[in-house]
Amino acid sequence: MESLIGLVNRIQRACTALGDYGGAGDNAFSSLWDALPSVAVVGGQSSGKSSVLESIVSRDFLPRGSGIVTRRPLVLQLHKTDDGQQEYAEFGHIPRRRFTDFGMVRKEIADETDRITGKTKQISPVPIHLSIYSPNVVNLTLIDLPGLTKVAVEGQSETIVEDIENMVRTYVGKPNCIILAVSPANQDIATSDAIKLAREVDPTGERTFGVLTKLDLMDKGTNALDVLEGRAYRLQHPWVGIVNRSQADINKNVDMIYARRKEREYFATSPEYGHLASKMGSEYLAKLLSKHLEQFIKARIPSITSLINKSIDELESELDHLGRPIAVDAGAQLYTILELCRAFDKIFKEHLDGGRPGGDRIYGVFDNQLPAALRKLPFDRYLSVQNVRKVVSEADGYQPHLIAPEQGYRRLIEGALNYFRGPAEASVDAVHFVLKELVRKSIGECQELKRFPSLQSTIAAASNEALEKFRDEGRKTVVRLVDMESSYLTVDFFRKLPQEMENQKGGKPEAAAAVDRYGEAHFRRIGSNVSSYVNMVSDTLRNTLPKAVVYCQVKEAKQSLLNYFYTQIGKKEGKALAELLDEDPALMERRMQCAKRLELYKKARDEIDSVAWVR
Repeated sequence: MESLIGLVNRIQRACTALGDYGGAGDNAFSSLWDALPSVAVVGGQSSGKSSVLESIVSRDFLPRGSGIVTRRPLVLQLHKTDDGQQEYAEFGHIPRRRFTDFGMVRKEIADETDRITGKTKQISPVPIHLSIYSPNVVNLTLIDLPGLTKVAVEGQSETIVEDIENMVRTYVGKPNCIILAVSPANQDIATSDAIKLAREVDPTGERTFGVLTKLDLMDKGTNALDVLEGRAYRLQHPWVGIVNRSQADINKNVDMIYARRKEREYFATSPEYGHLASKMGSEYLAKLLSKHLEQFIKARIPSITSLINKSIDELESELDHLGRPIAVDAGAQLYTILELCRAFDKIFKEHLDGGRPGGDRIYGVFDNQLPAALRKLPFDRYLSVQNVRKVVSEADGYQPHLIAPEQGYRRLIEGALNYFRGPAEASVDAVHFVLKELVRKSIGECQELKRFPSLQSTIAAASNEALEKFRDEGRKTVVRLVDMESSYLTVDFFRKLPQEMENQKGGKPEAAAAVDRYGEAHFRRIGSNVSSYVNMVSDTLRNTLPKAVVYCQVKEAKQSLLNYFYTQIGKKEGKALAELLDEDPALMERRMQCAKRLELYKKARDEIDSVAWVR
């Protein structure tokens, strides 16, 4: 049966394939990688980190040199195989290629590091993923991080010290990370960079394992018992001492299996450490970490499962939001386009009917803009005494009027009514602008349409084209209403005028006749009469113009905004339909990533459940 560590390793590899590797990964959802327990190896430069890792793996596979050698995190996943099987390694960036020569593994690590950072001394948070399959390892995941440093050397940025520390913190600061703090025995533990950082992120020491290297290089007469026995610095877990290969052994390519044997002999025969021999050495460290990691994972299965379930819900919701893939046959594509048009049309009607904001602006045109425009018409200037005299005189021609200046009245009224054309057409244009804006908003609010920028543009163009036709018809209708008022005057209004004049003069017709028909008072009265008639027409138009605008523009937009588009779309061939459903490449990529991640999370949940039930 697969171990929990092996299962976690597989899930981590799958996460890596999707670009989710914690810290520098995709933060759109809670990172599954971050939730999975792992072991981060932390230490200062030249503390012996690389030698510890190679001792655990029993292979010489890491690049070596002076200064910063580890310039990218190395996620090392160890998989124990059956005895007798060949050892091999695989990289996450070149899957399905097996490396059996570990010298080539070292070269690939160096080349892959240079691929991101260049042949410089800079660092990168993007990890390298390496899996090693061997009968000589235990199931374990280790993350080798760049060595902590105190000063920047030539060729490095001035912020390199902070950059490395921040990178290390992104790993060791997570509550699911076990810290393997590596310190050299030939330096004062109080100055250990690894212990200092571990104490800051794990003050209780619950997640920290202390490793003491270079025990064989301590000055004669000194030892590290105070540290190993927890007197100098106590951790919740026991310290483990390691004896690395010497530089001479490395130069001679001494076999790691032989080096392990020498390490066991060193502790077994050491007068200082002999009583601790059973709990010292790289073999013991590997088994200790593997056992603890297994328990660590088991204790966190409920929280991991909870995170996975939450992420599955988020991913499914995101996929519903992004929409499902489009069918390839023309019939299904036409059906999809019509459904999208109906979704847009539904939102557009909701704006008009009050389900969404915006339709009230049309009422604002009728209730505010139109009355204000009517009030601003220059009737005071047009019906001034001077202009009334001028118009009436011109209407009389060479023969002045004998009784009432009927032609003057008609010409004054027709001229005044022409002023109503401006507000009438302005109302049409104002409503047209509101309708266009509602089309734009409706397209933006239609989630289903967001996937298809080409279809968005086409629907917008078709809608605006239809609105232009409705506007033209609206203009013709409102101008017609104004012309209708000019073409036939309300006779009853004028029949009352002589009677009113008689009443004003005490019921004496002869007195009325005696009035100077060419005096200022006469023309002022004509202007007043015309003004009264114009006001009556203004009140009428204030009620009829909105009816005409709504009938010609708003009602038509509600009923037949996309009718012409529907007839045209039905004639299109499959290729033209596919072009309308040409999605945004970024959105397509997002959907594909969501689908892959959803598949990964569901598979991870099923596998974790199956292992958890068995255990």
